[in-house]
Amino acid sequence: MAASVLIADDDANISQALCFLMQREGHEVRTAADGEQTLAAIEQQRPDVVLLDLMMPKGNGYEICRALRANRRYDGMRIIMLSAKGGEADRRIGRNLGADAYISKPFAIADVVACVRAVLAEGYARPAK
Repeated sequence: MAASVLIADDDANISQALCFLMQREGHEVRTAADGEQTLAAIEQQRPDVVLLDLMMPKGNGYEICRALRANRRYDGMRIIMLSAKGGEADRRIGRNLGADAYISKPFAIADVVACVRAVLAEGYARPAK
């Protein structure tokens, strides 16, 4: 199922690779390189899924996730956190803030594609809060 995906990552190489992957899957893709751009892009056009880097300038992934989950306008939007911080405590924090999934960097391409498919299937199967 084609969806709108926002890739929020300050690493241009990762962003470009993810963009290619998501487009290959048939998704409409936009990118943002920092926290402010991410929030502005979401405000401009709400995506179905946000691939959200944890450590970005001008607003980290935790702050962005917290802000999105506090706003009922974004209920049902899927958030997948991407981070070099792969510890269980980091994953728990992300999930407690409302992330739908957490992928550690470096990641396997197949894992990202499978995760996006899974959260989209879950998101479309269940109504927004």
